[in-house]
Amino acid sequence: MEIKKICILGAGNLGSRVALQAAVSGLDVSVYDIEQKALDFSQAMMVKLLRPLSRSGQVSSEQEPEILARIQFTLDPNEAARDADLINESVTEDLEIKKKVWRQFGGIAPAKTIFTTNTSYMLASMFAEDSGRPDKFCAFHFHDVFYSRVVDIMPHPGTDPAIISLLEELGRKLNQVPVILKKENPGYLFNTLLLALLGAAAKLLNKEVASIQDIDRAWMVNFHMPMGPFGIMDSVGLDTAWHIISALPDRHSQAFAVLLKGYLDEGKFGEKSGEGFYSYPYPEFKNPDFIC
Repeated sequence: MEIKKICILGAGNLGSRVALQAAVSGLDVSVYDIEQKALDFSQAMMVKLLRPLSRSGQVSSEQEPEILARIQFTLDPNEAARDADLINESVTEDLEIKKKVWRQFGGIAPAKTIFTTNTSYMLASMFAEDSGRPDKFCAFHFHDVFYSRVVDIMPHPGTDPAIISLLEELGRKLNQVPVILKKENPGYLFNTLLLALLGAAAKLLNKEVASIQDIDRAWMVNFHMPMGPFGIMDSVGLDTAWHIISALPDRHSQAFAVLLKGYLDEGKFGEKSGEGFYSYPYPEFKNPDFIC
């Protein structure tokens, strides 16, 4: 089976990046969301993302109109799923929402369609049955797409093995580096490693060992990184971080979840809202004096 058209469910930061990379790779793309403002945000983001891709030579300015023309934005689920070879879901990390979405699209997608989820910490087996075709369901998890190019392929016990090799081929076509998990693992590979870092940073903050800035500095300077754990959480989204951390049972995670909820209640979702642990678009940690 050749993948020619991809449907993206959820027009947020990651869904928009996956959609744009698919279009850059020559695929037709439909982007679905339940809110027009999300689709408008997605379209504006893609135009903005094309600028550095053009400057770096990954695409030419002449290709930009052609790339954008391959992408359709729609509020109509039937239009989004029409003739889709593959659906990749990037909706809110909420189990009931994901179940509802997959029951909906399982009922309207063509019989040929492969179903994939971009969930960060849930397991495909938690909602694959809701799609009505669990054998065609697999986790296909992207990271930044353009700069962090790993894509996790994580089958659940009922996934048809043929899907795995097909997704591996598609991952390479999308200019990603596929990594295949032998079994389901919350957080895949990199996110499992990342959660250990973020958990350690949260514990240091909860215990008032050091400030947010100094915890980030310690990581940035020693590992020559452009941001520390709290900058990373702003980039991921504090709402996403809260969904993940609030599900962990240990007292340090629960205490940090309470702290994060305070930020969310104030409308501070991280980089995407303009404020989180830092203020954007010019966060303190990008100032050259930050690590002096």
